[in-house]
Amino acid sequence: MAYDYQRLRVVKEGRLATVTISNPPINIITLELYAELSALSIELKNDPDLTVVVLKSADPDFFLAHFDVSAILRFPTDTEPQRDAELNLYHQMCERFRTMDKVTIAQIEGRVGGGGSELAASLDMRFGVRGKTVINQMEVPLGILPGGTGTQRLPRLVGRGRALEIILAGDDLDAETAEAWGYLNRIFEANEISSFVDRLARRIASFPVEAVRLAKEAILGADKPLNDGLVDEAYLFQRLLRTEGAQRNMERFLAIGGQTREGELRVGALNAELGRD
Repeated sequence: MAYDYQRLRVVKEGRLATVTISNPPINIITLELYAELSALSIELKNDPDLTVVVLKSADPDFFLAHFDVSAILRFPTDTEPQRDAELNLYHQMCERFRTMDKVTIAQIEGRVGGGGSELAASLDMRFGVRGKTVINQMEVPLGILPGGTGTQRLPRLVGRGRALEIILAGDDLDAETAEAWGYLNRIFEANEISSFVDRLARRIASFPVEAVRLAKEAILGADKPLNDGLVDEAYLFQRLLRTEGAQRNMERFLAIGGQTREGELRVGALNAELGRD
């Protein structure tokens, strides 16, 4: 994979890719940056060598500000609105990040708003900085609405009432509230977030590839009716049971102290050992 972009720097280390966004002065999603993010989503989705992707920003004050309002003002309005049968291109990009067989993580150290927040909300996990990360859906004050998945993604993340507050008020949502509401997985001090996200990403990337990918696929099935999701889960479990990685790591788990009193009291550490070659 080439990963050749002007506004995105991609560094691959083993099964982990770290993407750093840099579109000064404030990481507005210009049409050029949007084109690169969309192309990146396709390239990441098609990369067989990756398990985990981390998105972060070169600017500690802005993860992604929002979509370029001057570009939105140039969108055509001289015809009647159409109800399309297919997802629009921005929705498709967000869905690629959400459904690709890689774990996607947003390291949000500063502000994220509008379409940037919608993209972040489409990733699998989001981490922020205490007293610094701020979320804002600023569309309704502009006379529009979140059109990049926000009206559908936010209620699923934080609940209907809180999504309405975020979207209709257009006010800043601080990191502490975003964590309590479930938008952010966790928040950290500014000097702690990078080490945590990097450690988490590398830990996940160290585990059997098939297990990570199919576990994510099973979790995506939670959007279905419960019975359908359970059927999917049982099938994916059976698939994994037949893989070399599962047989090897279960045997190793028992060999290093699994199912002993001492081992089970430190099972998180045992699991980390299973990711070591």
